Amino acid sequence: MRKVIISENQRGFLFHNGRYVKLLKPGKYYTYGGRSVEVSDLSDPVESQRVSLQTLLQDPEVEKLTTCIQVRDEHLAMHFVNGRFTEPLRPGTYLFWSVQDEHTALDVDVSCPEAPENFPKYLFDFMPSDLCCKLEVSEWQKALLFFDQKLVRVLDAGIYFFWKGHTRMDARILDARLTQMDITGQEILTQDKVSLRINFTCRYRIVDFVKIATQIQDYEEQMHVLAQLALREYVGRYRMDELLENKDQISAYVLERLTEQAPKLYVEILDAGIKDIILPGEIRGIMNTVLIAEKRAQANVITRREEVASTRSLLNTAKLMEENKTLYRLKELEYIEKICQHVGSIHVGAGAGLLGQLTKILTEKEETPFLQE
Repeated sequence: MRKVIISENQRGFLFHNGRYVKLLKPGKYYTYGGRSVEVSDLSDPVESQRVSLQTLLQDPEVEKLTTCIQVRDEHLAMHFVNGRFTEPLRPGTYLFWSVQDEHTALDVDVSCPEAPENFPKYLFDFMPSDLCCKLEVSEWQKALLFFDQKLVRVLDAGIYFFWKGHTRMDARILDARLTQMDITGQEILTQDKVSLRINFTCRYRIVDFVKIATQIQDYEEQMHVLAQLALREYVGRYRMDELLENKDQISAYVLERLTEQAPKLYVEILDAGIKDIILPGEIRGIMNTVLIAEKRAQANVITRREEVASTRSLLNTAKLMEENKTLYRLKELEYIEKICQHVGSIHVGAGAGLLGQLTKILTEKEETPFLQE
């Protein structure tokens, strides 16, 4: 004989020779012979290692004290205890004690991967990762939604939730903003066999998200190739000097070619242009030498022109001074004034006039005792 005690928050199942007999309420029981008891907590789901739930539900007492939740295939049940979400229930039959708690369930059809709009979004925070997934689409993006590799629709900005089931869900996100494409370090031979490295850029925007995803394979690479071919076609026609002088025409030609092909790629080309034209090292050295020589020649021409102008000005001044004695005298006084600015003191003796003595001081070749600094 064995004693079994069932507390207030428990219930027991009585078995006799492996067969279910009845439900046991709280109390003290003794088992003997072929009798045995299984004890179940009221806070746990109802289950037995000896019989199925269907057998237990045939007992009216068990049916009265429990809540049965049946989840069909391709469905989920959101299990709530006393109004609080606890867990999602997968397909199957579940039995819960309703003695102390109230158990309710929200049935959800997951045969369609996209979660319904009226489904409480906060519940996804408690879902395991193998039941659902989240897709975030930013304001500057568009998302193409595929079910079993078939395009369903285009998603605008927002947060979307999907069920993981028999239907496969995929999404491709595209940038709806103005996008820049750069072609850097493109080496192209000119007509005179000079290898130029060109950096090119263009800006574009997608105009048809569905067709660009379903009818074009890697549209960015195709645009890149089109721009390369247009650059090679134009640069190969001209010599290096012509290209450097007409750099804007390269941009205009490539932009025209890209604009012609843009409808086939379902994009809109806004502008395009050459960023840099990089010359080989030897060519840069030669051009720098030519440039230095040109600038030196220009500097020499300017110097000679200024010298001629200065000489002509001196000649005109000399002619005026020769014709006008007063002007000559004023020029002498001007130079005397400039010299006196650098003289500390001048001693003038008696006899001759002041102007005559100053003139004598300035015209003497040897040092004069009258001039002291």
